[in-house]
Amino acid sequence: MDPNLLKEREAFKKKAFSMPVVEKRKEKKSNDETPPKKKVKKESTISKDPFAYKSMSGTSQYNFAVLAKIVKHMKQRHLEGDSEPLTLEEILDETNQLDLSQRQRVWLQNEALNNNPKIGVTEEGKYVYKPTFQLKDRKSLLRLLDKYDQRGLGGIHLEDIQESLPNADKILKILADSVIIITRPVDKKKIVFYKDKSMQFRVDEEFQKLWRSVAVDGIDETKIDDYLQKQGITSMQDLGVKKLNPIQKRKKPTSRKPRSFKKHNEHMGDILQDYDKS
Repeated sequence: MDPNLLKEREAFKKKAFSMPVVEKRKEKKSNDETPPKKKVKKESTISKDPFAYKSMSGTSQYNFAVLAKIVKHMKQRHLEGDSEPLTLEEILDETNQLDLSQRQRVWLQNEALNNNPKIGVTEEGKYVYKPTFQLKDRKSLLRLLDKYDQRGLGGIHLEDIQESLPNADKILKILADSVIIITRPVDKKKIVFYKDKSMQFRVDEEFQKLWRSVAVDGIDETKIDDYLQKQGITSMQDLGVKKLNPIQKRKKPTSRKPRSFKKHNEHMGDILQDYDKS
């Protein structure tokens, strides 16, 4: 090696060692600063039960589609007049769903079908459609409507009749003279009422014209009551049976024992005289 290069190398080393070196110290954290919180992994709230269909994430949509298909099929059977109970295998066979897994079959048998309000379970463990009303023919429908009318319950939704009675629309056309169907203005739903023929009577056309000519818009009951009183007509509220205030029963006096008084000077009874009697 060239001796000149060695000299330069040694001189460079000496110069480098002679220069002061400043170390960068780590900054101390102040006590006021709170350490960052560690992220805590939240435990999953999803149930680990494989048959808890309410918490299933991946297969829940498919499970509910299977259940909806079964309920729709059972309803259609009922409306066609076939109310014979079926086992789970028979239902899956008729709905072409025999490829379900064992876990889904257990879910249907133990959870879904038993808790569904439209499916009933017989004593033999078979399944049958459970309608809103047990209706078989037009006679049972008339009896139900008459029962609602007599008890003041009003009418029945047309939808409930259609899902309970086979061939409901055809039967309602036959019973056109015995029922009244009114469309509710709030939600446009149709309500079926019983038409009591014994309450029907004919009103003369002159009375109908007079009735329709009277405008009562914006008149409340108090104004109608005042008008009737001015005309010398007693309002209906005065004809009601007035309730008498119940008679308050008097309290029976409590039996008290006779008070005993002390007698003084009993030893002088032969000498003392009672001047009040004299």
